[in-house]
Amino acid sequence: MEAAAEPGNLAGIRHIILVLSGKGGVGKSTISTELALALRHAGKKVGILDVDLCGPSIPRMFGAQGKAVHQCDRGWAPVFLDREQSISLMSVGFLLEKPDEAVVWRGPKKNALIKQFVSDVAWGELDYLVVDTPPGTSDEHMAAIEALRAYQPLGALVVTTPQAVSVGDVRRELTFCRKTGLRVMGVVENMSGFTCPHCTECTSVFSRGGGEELARLAGVPFLGSVPLDPELMRSLEEGHDFIREFPGSPTFTALISIAQKILDVTPACLP
Repeated sequence: MEAAAEPGNLAGIRHIILVLSGKGGVGKSTISTELALALRHAGKKVGILDVDLCGPSIPRMFGAQGKAVHQCDRGWAPVFLDREQSISLMSVGFLLEKPDEAVVWRGPKKNALIKQFVSDVAWGELDYLVVDTPPGTSDEHMAAIEALRAYQPLGALVVTTPQAVSVGDVRRELTFCRKTGLRVMGVVENMSGFTCPHCTECTSVFSRGGGEELARLAGVPFLGSVPLDPELMRSLEEGHDFIREFPGSPTFTALISIAQKILDVTPACLP
């Protein structure tokens, strides 16, 4: 408890956003990555903390596979993507000897590493720390929230896909947020239709509107819908900056709109 009360390495972070979902495979890492890039292009300094210990995708999505984490006088130095240190990353993926090595740990060891990430990573000054979480409402989520709770303001961005099965699981995530006292900044509907790479027309492949209806029923903001986009998928696979490379895409417009809504609701909390 004493360690959690100390500002420590999170003292220079203005806003912490947890990206959550009660369902696996909805694209939390995709939304975390593109939100961070959109905020960076808006002139913000952003860090991403990847606490999905069994499926760390963040290193690949940023083209940072093979990068090493180094010790510094304040703990672990995150992986910086540019000279300006405008985006910094920390993930268990940087700590594995081999990229295909499985993390076979029980809960206490996972929780200990998450708490170590929170206390020992020297982030420096950041406008936003985006926390990419695993699916569900498990030990990892409780460990992250408990370790981060002392650092306000803290909020959750909840990701769903349009289908009823996904929306039902994500509804439980909203209940989890209420029970843990975590403020919900809004809901994002990912994979909301398919954007044709030739004509940019968007076709509803699964269904549409489930995320917006969920947000309405839960009384929380709906931040927007992000369509399936082959160029976005390719950018994530290859570690490229979609926000910079595809400014004419409808998906770019959707992502920038979501980031702007995050920016609009957070300035009042700035010191």
